[in-house]
This record gives sequence, C-alpha cells and structure tokens, in this order.
Amino acid sequence: MSQEKLVEIKDLKQHFKTGRNSVVKAVDGLTFDIYKGETFGLVGESGCGKSTTGRTIIRLYDATDGEVLFDGENVHGKKNRDEMKKFNQKMQMIFQDPYASLNPRMTVEDIIAEGLDIHGLAKDQNARKARVQELLETVGLNKEHAQRYPHEFSGGQRQRIGIARALAVDPDFIIADEPISALDVSIQAQVVNLLKKLQQEKELTYLFIAHDLSMVKYISDRIGVMYFGRLVEVADSDELYKNPMHPYTQSLLSAIPLPDPDYERNRQRFNYDPSKHDTSEEPEFREVNEGHWVLCTTKEFEQYKKEIK
Repeated sequence: MSQEKLVEIKDLKQHFKTGRNSVVKAVDGLTFDIYKGETFGLVGESGCGKSTTGRTIIRLYDATDGEVLFDGENVHGKKNRDEMKKFNQKMQMIFQDPYASLNPRMTVEDIIAEGLDIHGLAKDQNARKARVQELLETVGLNKEHAQRYPHEFSGGQRQRIGIARALAVDPDFIIADEPISALDVSIQAQVVNLLKKLQQEKELTYLFIAHDLSMVKYISDRIGVMYFGRLVEVADSDELYKNPMHPYTQSLLSAIPLPDPDYERNRQRFNYDPSKHDTSEEPEFREVNEGHWVLCTTKEFEQYKKEIK
C-alpha cells in the first residue's frame, strides 16, 4: 500500500431537508484519507450514513459542505461536461442491489459497454465486443453470456456483471457500496475474493462499505466506524479488532458470532449507551496511538492513552 493519498475527505457534510424546518444530518463532518492501492472499509449499522458518504464522494449527491479531493482535485468544484466525464472515468461504483442496478431491457454486452460508448474507448464494434468478452472472463463469466439479459442470471452473477461494468473504463478508484449484502453467504466470499484479485492485478483502490465486520476485516487494510453520520474510530484492520477503543466499536465487535457453541453460550455482548459519554465538551477526532484515531473528549482521550500503556 502506497502512502500517497488518492482521496481526501475534509469535514464532509450531507444534510437533507425532510420538512419545513427539519433536517437530517446523514453525514456530519467526516474527515479521512484513502491511500493509493488500499481498501478502506467503512462500517456501521443501517442508517448511519455509509452509503450516503459513498454517493456524495462520487458526486451522485452534491455535498452540503466540506471537500472531497480526488488526486488533489476538488470533486465538488465547478466542472464542465468534459471534466466530469474524465472524473467519472477514474471513479466508479458497484451498487448494493444487483437486481436493481442493471437495466432489464439491455443485454449484458450493452450494460458493460455503456461506459466504453460514453467515453469512446472502443474504436469499432469488433473492439467493443472483444473488450466486453474480455471483461466477462475477467470476472469469472463466459463470453457467451454477453447476449443474455439480467433476469437470466443469479444474484452473484449479476453482481459480477456490475463489477465488469465498473472495470470497463479502467478506473483508479471504486466505491463498493455493500456489494455482497444481497447475496447468499456462500457467494459473498467468491465476490470478495474476486475484488481482492482484481485489486492486485489492476492496482485498484477501494472504499468498501458494509455492515458485516468479519467480511470487512478480511478485505480491508484500514477500517472506519460510523455512528449517526460521524466517524467514531479509524485504525488498521488488525489493530481495530485487537484493540477497539470507542464503546460503539466494542459493541459491534461483541456482536460478531463465532462457530464455537461454548463461546457463544457464555459470550458477553456489549451494549453501547451514548448517554454514558463525557458531555463536558464536544468530542474531537484524536490520535490515541499511531494511525489509531478515536472521537473523544480530552478526559476520554487520557483514559484511552492509559489503556494503551
């Protein structure tokens, strides 16, 4: 993993108006970096703002406030059509629902080749067809599948088609928005292994959004934990699992089941109670150990430092 920053998120906010005077703060001040070649896992319970974060980074939503820098360039700055096309080629997204994210009226060939057509990456129909067949084989499907329609495939196969579509324009960065949550457990590992293989072969950088902590640990280099629109902890994958600091992270980890009846019978689950936090000051994101950041007050920060020692 490189130490060169590819994506920089600075105090990102995404607020939605839900009534005359009502606002939902789906994302409320996120700051983190994603380095070239790494997989940054973003986890948290449903409704915490993970998917909204991904969609705002790729500019499916315009940010309410803050900055997203991609290769040093502001994603949410003013851009003409050509600049947006260039940006869209470098950043792609794999969506959560492989049933809804593919146009049922288009053949697999046309779905995958849509990006090739928009960006003019195929010089003629033969080159277009050859590229689609190459992408199908890259994601573990057969070239004969090109003329079929999405309804003829299983969920795992449809997600592979979605991955092939994202790869078609040779992106540098892919946002995978819960790409395995709609799949059977037996298929989830296959898709995650495919993503890891593609990352090594094509030097890709991922933002992997999920709520399954065990799968996120398997694929991620670093993990950020979200709670109600804010990051509460960021650390290397192994460090986060061995030494979770924030009580919410501890509660998530305590809920992961293990295939051990004796352990499960005696397992102590940790329930997070936000009312027990120190309310004497507004919490800040602080580095309690090298590369290990926690949202905490000064008093909590001192306590975390003692625990590490």
